[in-house]
Amino acid sequence: MRFNQTKAVGPVLHVSDLRRLAALFAFLMLSALPAAAALASNHTDLDQDWQFRADPQESGEASGWIAAVPADTQSVSLPHTWNIGRLHDYLGVAWYFRRFDTQRPSAGAHLELHFGATFYSARVWLNGVELGSHEGGFTAYSLDITPHLRPNNLLVVRLDNRPGVATIPGFAERGSPKARYDWWTYGGIVRDVWLTTSGPAWVQRQSIRTQQGTSGAVVHDHVFLQSTFAKPTAIRLLATAYGPDGRAESSDSRSLTLGSGATDVAMSLALPEPKLWGIDHPNIYRLRLEVVKANGEPVDEHTDTFGVRTFEIRDRHLLINGERTRLTGIARHEDSPWEGLAETRGTMQHDYDDLLDLHTTLTRPVHYPQNPFILDYADRHGMLLIPEIPVWQFTEAQLSDPKILALAQQQMGEMIAQAGNHPSIFAWSVANESATGTPGGIAYFRAMRDFIHRIDPGRWVSFADDTFPKLERAGQSAANEADFLMMNQYFGTWHGPAAALAAALDKVERLFPGKMVIISEFGYPGFYAKDPLRADPNRIQTLEEQMPVLAARDWIAGAIQWCYQDYKSPRNLWPGQSEGYVDHGVVDENRQRKPSYEVWKQLNAVAKLEARWVAPAGALPTKFSVTVTPNSQHDLPYRPLSDYELNWILQDEQGHTIARGQRHFDKLTEAISVDGALPTDISHNYRRLVVTLLAPSGFITAERTLEWTPQH
Repeated sequence: MRFNQTKAVGPVLHVSDLRRLAALFAFLMLSALPAAAALASNHTDLDQDWQFRADPQESGEASGWIAAVPADTQSVSLPHTWNIGRLHDYLGVAWYFRRFDTQRPSAGAHLELHFGATFYSARVWLNGVELGSHEGGFTAYSLDITPHLRPNNLLVVRLDNRPGVATIPGFAERGSPKARYDWWTYGGIVRDVWLTTSGPAWVQRQSIRTQQGTSGAVVHDHVFLQSTFAKPTAIRLLATAYGPDGRAESSDSRSLTLGSGATDVAMSLALPEPKLWGIDHPNIYRLRLEVVKANGEPVDEHTDTFGVRTFEIRDRHLLINGERTRLTGIARHEDSPWEGLAETRGTMQHDYDDLLDLHTTLTRPVHYPQNPFILDYADRHGMLLIPEIPVWQFTEAQLSDPKILALAQQQMGEMIAQAGNHPSIFAWSVANESATGTPGGIAYFRAMRDFIHRIDPGRWVSFADDTFPKLERAGQSAANEADFLMMNQYFGTWHGPAAALAAALDKVERLFPGKMVIISEFGYPGFYAKDPLRADPNRIQTLEEQMPVLAARDWIAGAIQWCYQDYKSPRNLWPGQSEGYVDHGVVDENRQRKPSYEVWKQLNAVAKLEARWVAPAGALPTKFSVTVTPNSQHDLPYRPLSDYELNWILQDEQGHTIARGQRHFDKLTEAISVDGALPTDISHNYRRLVVTLLAPSGFITAERTLEWTPQH
């Protein structure tokens, strides 16, 4: 099964109404703009026409594969992973080959080869010349190919997906030798590959941050320029900010002289009346850069998106644009039986539409940097993200290794450089369930926190941990120095009896009385059940029982369930299995919804709807009454609601609409009842009342169906 580029095809595709389809179409049209414009002057897609071959004997380099395509290759398209089908469990070396033709570059031209992600360790050759290497499976990198181009070119990539004690992700489980991490190791060119042609000057990237004040907002843009000018040349750099409606709202310009090499430029744009980014109003701005010569000749253009918003942690609460929130969501692995880690847009679109249907407003979203599509989706649909690098269950010895620290900082730096402009990113996470309660782990966290604060000082830094209730004092853990706590808790399974959750939370409060807490993982691993049939009922029980316990703690600002789908793993399986899909999701690996899907959806609704028929004694109903009750600050989730709309549809026994109506709420702060009269000429027909509460985006945030059958 595979989801295509525009819609999901397969067993399920859940789109609730025409509003959602319209919003989806608008998103697809808008999201295409920054992705294309963010590239340099000329962009060439290299995703097609690749040849692949595994190399279990590691003989390819000695056999001359760096300069010639071997026999017995397989034709593939990108993104691609070899760990589906015949080579599903292959750990080792494999090669990719692609031929392409180019015209002779003009004087001063620069051609750069871009990889969205390659898992894990990569070496790259062009026409037999090694261009460079990269370590890390989830971040992008690029290589200058200008000096090595020919009219006919052979591009060769050698990959090794084997984990080790000093790879990230790597051998883990806090001390077990050569223990695999608990998601699948997918080798391959797992994201897009493309070629850019630019020069003699171009924008490499820009770092956009915003600052709000009493007179509006200021956009601070740090522009990273490159040039190949043979001699100093005057250029003009123009920056224009476009609002959510596409209109130019502010601009700035700089005149400077470029020589050959790199130049950084700071620019500033004022937005007197910015439209803020938030969960229900995810307003997106666009910042366009133009590089022109002194005579007005255009040289390069580059565009990124951004948002204007503030995140605060105040009195152990999370505030967005000055308003307190308590958020919920669900994590999701980049994994499926048909694509593995090499996800296409259709799969990501389908899954994140489901996350939106589940009312997700906060997600981690998993243990590694995300595909740019997901970052854009979160921006445009009001989801907060806490991206993480895959330091999972590392020992103190690993965290104390200078090579591990350098690699962690490299991966974090690459993630921030690529994702840092996205307004949906609330904080960064530097580890998960690792030895951060040791001197070496504390030193690791300090180094990572200070590194992040230097390159991205406006965001929070934390890590996920599952040992907080075992501490005797706060100073035993790096959490004491984190900006907030991320607590993984699995009471009822891994961490002890379900009844121990409340006492564990109370102990965390005593240990860290000044810290806001986000429950970064909770849920029910199915293999703890007596048999597979009991797994999801136990999951439902866990969710229904634990959400009120979490909501009762005022200092818990968010809760993230683990996880959306069952995912492939060599661990945490049913007895007797050495590989398979971990039963941990509200959908299975094929995206079939389990009963827990609807339960989690209801638990995450930000308001409650009640509906009833109103009838005189002994008579037929003459009207209906709907009560809308928004969640309060004592609930989880909670956020202030504005510009919401209540819609109702009355249907006959054939499902035909008899009547409809709506009520708009500027602010929805307390319970409100809305009455509607029933038509009098259909009193003996079967009736169904469908009531929905719509967010400003048009997506359903709560719904209720009321049915009535006339008595004969």
